Amino acid sequence: MERCVSEFAKLPGIGRRTALRLVLKLLKQKPEEAHALAESLTALVDNVKYCSVCHNISDTDVCDICANPLRDHSTICVVENVRSVLSIEQTGAFRGLYHVLGGIISPMDGVGPSQLEIDPLVERVATGDVKEVIFALSPTMEGDTTNFYISRRLEGMPVRLTTLARGLSVGDDLEYADEVTLGRSIRARVDLKNKA
Repeated sequence: MERCVSEFAKLPGIGRRTALRLVLKLLKQKPEEAHALAESLTALVDNVKYCSVCHNISDTDVCDICANPLRDHSTICVVENVRSVLSIEQTGAFRGLYHVLGGIISPMDGVGPSQLEIDPLVERVATGDVKEVIFALSPTMEGDTTNFYISRRLEGMPVRLTTLARGLSVGDDLEYADEVTLGRSIRARVDLKNKA
């Protein structure tokens, strides 16, 4: 039981007390339910890998998004992690491809460009088939640093570089917006007549 608690406690956001509660819950379940959990974890580790093209998770060498001929293969959306892919896919607003960096440049955390999937992105763009690269990284100093670094690496290539719009969220109260967000919202304002 102690070994199981220790393993659960290694997961992010789970301390020893939560791990103990999970183990005790598993012990109360029917054995076949606990075995199903163990089998699903084994299958996850054995069968899920990273797409050889975009580095998204997949159970095949090339993920379903990259293999889909109906997607726009001339547009690549650069994201930090797989969770970002899932979030964007839920909107249904993007029909291009992705490139998962596996993190962002963060010297404070010891993460440099060589630890990210930046070289494969540069290689994808260098083929000449990509017309636009959309940076969809977090609007933080680290995200902006990563955007800047990659844009410098892509300099001189015939590709359009864009970033997600930044500003006020729908439902935000103007008086609670910080100055940076409010300033970006004013600079990135849209024409009311063309608003869909």
